[in-house]
Amino acid sequence: MFPKEFSTGKKGENVRSDCWVRIKTGTGEGRKIYVESKVSTLFGQSIEKLIDDMLDFFNITDCELELNDQSAFPFVIMARIESVIRSVGLDKGKKYLPEFYGEIGDPMRERQRRSRLYLPGDQPKLFINAGIHEPDAIILDLEDSVSPDAKDSARLIVRNALRSVDFLGAERMVRINQLPLGLKDLEEIVPEKVDLILLPKIESPDQIKIVSEKIAEIKAAGNIKRDVFLMPIIESALGIIKAYEIASSSKDIVALAIGLEDYTADIGTKRTDEGNESFFARSMIVNAAKAVGIQAIDTVYSDVSNSEGLLASVVEAKSLGFNGKGCIHPRQIRVVHQGFSPGKDEIEKARIIVLAFEKAEKEGLGVVSLGSKMIDPPVVKRALQTIEQALNDSLIDQNWREENG
Repeated sequence: MFPKEFSTGKKGENVRSDCWVRIKTGTGEGRKIYVESKVSTLFGQSIEKLIDDMLDFFNITDCELELNDQSAFPFVIMARIESVIRSVGLDKGKKYLPEFYGEIGDPMRERQRRSRLYLPGDQPKLFINAGIHEPDAIILDLEDSVSPDAKDSARLIVRNALRSVDFLGAERMVRINQLPLGLKDLEEIVPEKVDLILLPKIESPDQIKIVSEKIAEIKAAGNIKRDVFLMPIIESALGIIKAYEIASSSKDIVALAIGLEDYTADIGTKRTDEGNESFFARSMIVNAAKAVGIQAIDTVYSDVSNSEGLLASVVEAKSLGFNGKGCIHPRQIRVVHQGFSPGKDEIEKARIIVLAFEKAEKEGLGVVSLGSKMIDPPVVKRALQTIEQALNDSLIDQNWREENG
């Protein structure tokens, strides 16, 4: 056997909660392990035992393995080591998986998706405390935020994070790579109780079919009954034109999102704060989503330091019919929630409409009216949604029917 060598990960003074791993096989000198760690005094022995256990698991007896650890969590060390073992072809199709951290609830089709916090899949230092910022969803990203040479390792880090990290009730999302590479991501992600898969750069229902068939294949092989929901991201002129076809192509699609950086590049213009260049595209996304009965999710706001601009963007998105917006920094989450929350006047108007509707139902009336104005069913539906949102945001009490009445 000719010696093989491969390395992955990160090292250096500015690295934290991560590690660098190098393996060299076929040395003819048996198993040698070298560990340099910031926490060697406390955890050096347990790290070396983890390495030995993994090499035993993959039945590797002849190798040199070097680990430079910058206080990485065990699930990260596991992923980095498994990645180099795979790269030299000694994994034998096996996976070394951490235990699940606890009970994980089933995914919900209907839930708030106002904020979705993007986390680069190869930045595990950002994973652990992400849930304390209370986003509606966490997106572990394997696409644009991960460089091509880091994707194989990031895929395993994200897989292990789904098993090891408590995101404190946030919806567990993963953005896979553009097809066909994304199919490889699905093989690792689908079995790990992911709630939702984001599908980037979708332009055709055929792409949704390919993904759905792959997920069905993985679920059948693993006897997985749990739902896996989908959120296509539309990022091109062709995708916008086919938005309704895409939105209606699978029962597992619960939301439709738009990505404006790629879209504006595709149509040959620049993205502006005014958004005139994307008004048509955003309106198409909203109408396609609402025609199918799913949520519409707006693009990210890239200026992290401009909270006022973000709030204005959220308010505009809400006025167009969007239900949520992507976030690229935790500080954006509360602003997004604020923008999507109903105001006092909006809540009070909804309360009056719902009370009038309930009174008409109780009296057996077929028509709902406020004074001389008739209230149509869509108006009542919108009022009920406003009340539900206000309850979710703790803007009103459960006894809201008695307030001001």
